[in-house]
Amino acid sequence: MDQVQNYVLGGIIGGVIYNNDITILQFVMVLLIWTLLVLIVKFFKEHNRYIKNIIDGKPRVLIKNGQVDVNECLRRGVSASELMFRLRSHGIYEVSKVKSGLLEQNGQLVVIEYGDENIRYPIIVDGQPNIDVLELIDKNVEWLNTEVQKRGFADIGDVYLGEYLSSELRLTPYKKE
Repeated sequence: MDQVQNYVLGGIIGGVIYNNDITILQFVMVLLIWTLLVLIVKFFKEHNRYIKNIIDGKPRVLIKNGQVDVNECLRRGVSASELMFRLRSHGIYEVSKVKSGLLEQNGQLVVIEYGDENIRYPIIVDGQPNIDVLELIDKNVEWLNTEVQKRGFADIGDVYLGEYLSSELRLTPYKKE
């Protein structure tokens, strides 16, 4: 998203430099409109999970319980040789040893092997439940709501970050001012 913003800003500035018909007032107006548009998109991205998923995407499960999801790999442009290369770079030589393989938004493969009991799972991020992680640990949103309320919070939206480590839920609240 930042890269797109920079390209558009460069185009706006380049248009002013190379076109003598554009006045300073027009330049300032276009710059203000672009800034306002960027701020609106950023606000909605931070406050609406649906819009965030459209703009940033979300992690995709390529491997679950030692089985490769071939269709998901092909949709994401990950060939079998690339998948195996990425697994080897994690020191894994057999797909069957992988509990979960997630392709992150930035293209990085996150691998969780069987026996990795001390992995921290971000179960709540910015007051939003992480559905993919809930599925990974075989839990649901109702369970998460119950656990959050047991710890004295009104609902999930009051939690800045929630981590799931070794069957234990750790919650970091938003600061009350």
